[in-house]
Amino acid sequence: MHNHSLDTWRHEHVFLGARHDDRERRTWLVVGLTAAMMAIEIVGGMVFGSMALLADGWHMSTHAGALAIAALAYRYARTHARNPRFAFGTGKFSDLAGFTSAIVLALVAAMIGYESVTRLLDPVAIRFDEAIAIAVGGLGVNLLSAWLLGHHGNHDHGHRHDDDHHHHADHDDHNARAAYWHVMADAMTSVLAIVGLLAGRLYGWTWLDPVMGVVGSLVIAHWSWRLIRDAGAVLLDAAPDPRFAAAIRERIEIDGDRIADLHVWRVGPGHHAAILSIVADAPAPVAAYKARLDGISELSHVTVEVHRCGA
Repeated sequence: MHNHSLDTWRHEHVFLGARHDDRERRTWLVVGLTAAMMAIEIVGGMVFGSMALLADGWHMSTHAGALAIAALAYRYARTHARNPRFAFGTGKFSDLAGFTSAIVLALVAAMIGYESVTRLLDPVAIRFDEAIAIAVGGLGVNLLSAWLLGHHGNHDHGHRHDDDHHHHADHDDHNARAAYWHVMADAMTSVLAIVGLLAGRLYGWTWLDPVMGVVGSLVIAHWSWRLIRDAGAVLLDAAPDPRFAAAIRERIEIDGDRIADLHVWRVGPGHHAAILSIVADAPAPVAAYKARLDGISELSHVTVEVHRCGA
């Protein structure tokens, strides 16, 4: 067989998520917005003595770093998508970046919680009017960033229904999800800061400012844990939604054909790979078995081995 005839049988291993380039552009834009607001909040918090504002600014700096990780991951995955060193492409960079961002999010939660408890025990004077103005500005930037990252359904409520299975989080872009949750964590701490500052200004409840910080840290810690769990499962090649494997079995196990061994795992956002070992009394060609799986939209890479049943 001539080498050039093999090209017909070769295929690419580019398993990037849908709208990869669009998400990369939006993420870089949000990095710039976040960095600018971070600088304003840190300076404002120091000048006006608001712990909530200073904490918001400092943890915004970690968000800016995490968002930069997300943007760089998109860039690296795109530029190395056809690099043969990556056996199944660079689709999992999304999950690696999402996992890393989730660790950063957990550190942010711990930092806000610690600072808030410190301020609860040792209160400082706050210049409320200036602090509230900057917190409102921060919230505006957060909401704009969230819209840029989330209005295409990147976040956790985006459902997509396939022909054979209605799995939910398995096709999420964990990188996009992490970026979105960093921005939402920012927005939430801004809202909590505004509530705490207003209560302090109107009723003299200065204790509410740090209490709001504690509440925010607990919510962010919860988000972080969910993302660590989901992205980590993909990095460890955990089996996706069991309905995926069930859909494969349903299409293959007809006319006496049986699956002896089945491995399904995620290789990128919206892309899965499968290895099937089929036992049959009268084996069909491999192409016939692959054709049976054509309707499963997220199955991007299939390897089939067929054995004749000895009995």
